[in-house]
Order: sequence, then C-alpha cells, then structure tokens
Amino acid sequence: MASKKIGVLKLVAVLVVGFIAFIFAASFIFSNEFSTERSVVIDLPKEEVFDYIRYLENQYNYSVWGAKDPDMSREFRGTDGTVGFVSAWEGNEEVGRGEQEIIGIEEGGRIDYELRFFEPFESTSDSYMITESEGDEQTRVTWGMAGTFPRPMNLMMLFMDLEGMIGSDYQTGLNNLKAILEESGAE
Repeated sequence: MASKKIGVLKLVAVLVVGFIAFIFAASFIFSNEFSTERSVVIDLPKEEVFDYIRYLENQYNYSVWGAKDPDMSREFRGTDGTVGFVSAWEGNEEVGRGEQEIIGIEEGGRIDYELRFFEPFESTSDSYMITESEGDEQTRVTWGMAGTFPRPMNLMMLFMDLEGMIGSDYQTGLNNLKAILEESGAE
C-alpha cells in the first residue's frame, strides 16, 4: 500500500515538473514584447498642442487614469515640461502606484517617458507622444507605449488583449485632449 502511495506521489511530482517545464518552454516560443499606438488630429497648430502636452501635470486632465480615481494622491518632482520631471501617483486598485518620468524632449515634436509601475505589479515601459503638422492649423498627436513582460508572465498576453486595452485608454485620452484643446482654442 505504501509503495502505491509513493508511486502516485512520484507520478504527481513528474506531472507537476513536466507542466512547469512546458510553461517555461512555451514562454520562449511566444514574444514577451508588446506595443500600442493611437493618434488623433487636433484642429490647432502644432506649437500650441505641443506646449500643452509637454506638461505631465496636464495629462491628468485628459488621461482616463485620472478619472478612474479622482482621489489618488499625486506627487511631482522637478520642473514640469523638462527632462527629469517625475509625476508619481498612488490610487485605488485600478490605477495602482507608479511614476512617469520625462526622459527626452525633441522640442516641438516628441516627448519620451519612462513609466514605472510598482503596484499592482512591477514593470517598466517606454511611452511617448509625438506631434506632427497636418497643415497650418492641424496637428496629429500620436501616443504610444512599448515594453516587455518577464517570462513566463508573457504567456498572460495570450489570454488578454493588452494592446487593445491600453490602446483604448490612449484613444479615449487623445479624444479628451482634442476636446479640451479645441474648446480652449476656440475661445
């Protein structure tokens, strides 16, 4: 009887180790990189649009994450609109805890950020906003993000539409940005 129990335990152990090995191997078959990008055209000159989006504090006016927890705590370090400025937040479980730092500015054209998430999970991603003239009075704003998931966490991407989720949030934020800027520009 004892030898049957030992045999069953060995079989269970072999199956568990085999499953873990399978998951680990599968994580190398599938990419651990992700990216998303969305755009909107705003009926204002590029300089005016860029002068608004360069300030991270303004993101709370148009991003969906500020609306998900209006009571989140915010901390700002440095001079907004310049390389090295950090916007940190801590909120409910939907927005978590993290910070965003301006790591590069191409004056009038592009802003690069590093997003550092601490809760509900740790990760670092690169984000950016690009402005391009679409004529004298129109500007295309593109908001994007790229990053990686550690292996085997990358297998979660098989079961969730990360690009769609983040892309949808970016598109809503860009639509909000368009409404804010076009309304203020019309006054």
